[in-house]
This record gives sequence, structure tokens and C-alpha cells, in this order.
Amino acid sequence: MKTYRTVFPVGQFLISLLFTVCALAIAAFAAYYLWAGIWPLAAVSVSTRINALLECIALLTIASASLELGQILIEEEVLREAQMSAPTRVRRFLSRFMVVLVVALSIETLAAVFRYAHDQPQYLPYAATIGLTAAVLLAAWGVFVRLNRSVEELEPQAMQEVQAEDEQLKT
Repeated sequence: MKTYRTVFPVGQFLISLLFTVCALAIAAFAAYYLWAGIWPLAAVSVSTRINALLECIALLTIASASLELGQILIEEEVLREAQMSAPTRVRRFLSRFMVVLVVALSIETLAAVFRYAHDQPQYLPYAATIGLTAAVLLAAWGVFVRLNRSVEELEPQAMQEVQAEDEQLKT
């Protein structure tokens, strides 16, 4: 059993490292799109430039989400060695993940709407579906937090422990 307890944090660290490497690679692609969108000597239309910039924003959103997921794994699984049996820890982990997901989907919705509004309006329902997904996830997350609030009131010491760990990680 001790072997498993050492293997999992190493695996989580490696996955977090891969998230970081992927985020950096995606950010490099985003920089390419940014350059393609703003390079003044390129003989391309304004519409093409805007599409390149919107693609840059979409890629940066994904890169940011990947970095945040890597950070969540490091902090929650490796540094804290958190056991996900405590309801406070589960809610905290899920909340951090949901923030990343909802924000990324919301930004992607905006980018998709701008991308499709003028040139390809037939794709606007797909952009709306992304936004609807973000809204449903946000609502479901709110219901989850609301229903689990009573659990936190039953174990206030767990929240104090998590807050104490936060202070230790800051130093």
C-alpha cells in the first residue's frame, strides 16, 4: 500500500508537467496566430487578421486552462497529498476545476460568436451550445455547492485545516 501512496503523487506530478508542456506549446501556436494577425507587411484582409486573433484568444484560453489544471494537480494532489474522502476537499478540488472549465468555455463562446457572426452565421448555434454548456455547468456547480454547504457546517475543522494548508503553501 505504501508503494501506491508514492506512485500516485509521482504520476500526478508527471501529468501536471505534461499539462504545463502542452500549455507552453499551445501558447507558442497562439503567438504564431498573433503574429499572423498583426504583421503589417502581410497582404491579407482585415477579416483574416481578426480570425487569426480570435484563434489566438481561443488557444490562449486552452493554454491557460491547461496551466491551471496542472497547478491544481500539483497543489491538491502532490503538495497536499490530499485524500479526496473529505467532503470539504472534494468540493474545493471540484470548485477549482469548475472555475477553470466555466471561464474557458465562456471565453471560447465569445471567441466563437465573434468568429462566426459575420462570415458564417450558420455556425452560431454551435457557439450558443458552448455557452449553454458553460451556463449549465455553472448552475450545476452552484447547486452542488449549495447542497454541500451543510456538510461544511458539520465539519468546520476540515475547512480550518484546508485554510491552514493554504497559508503554508503561500510561504
